[in-house]
Amino acid sequence: MKAMQPREIADCVSHYLKQGDLEGILSMFHPECSLVFPRGAAPQTGLDAVRESFQMFVTQRPTIVSDVKGELINGDTALLTADWRIEDDAGNVLDSGTSMEVAKQKDDGSWVYFLDCPFGPPAPESTAT
Repeated sequence: MKAMQPREIADCVSHYLKQGDLEGILSMFHPECSLVFPRGAAPQTGLDAVRESFQMFVTQRPTIVSDVKGELINGDTALLTADWRIEDDAGNVLDSGTSMEVAKQKDDGSWVYFLDCPFGPPAPESTAT
């Protein structure tokens, strides 16, 4: 499963999460991606960070429901914002937020997350090096 539009990435992640397929989830992220998850975490970089962030969710197999509110594409880069929630099998909301992401287009035309901020960008002081 591939995202052929940036707005499809979250649906692909949700599909792989529901299947318990961590490698599938990782395929939806750029190898040099950065993400800020869970809530309040410092920004992390790379697929190992994605693996660590999603590891606990894979065994639960919840559903991600994403409602993309904005998408701007310029060449091989896209900016997205979405309201999202994670639900268990009974429909209980486990977490929710308003995200901001930057996606990159791969050579095959599919899209992956490059920057993933499920709760919006972190405060400037948390990204200082």
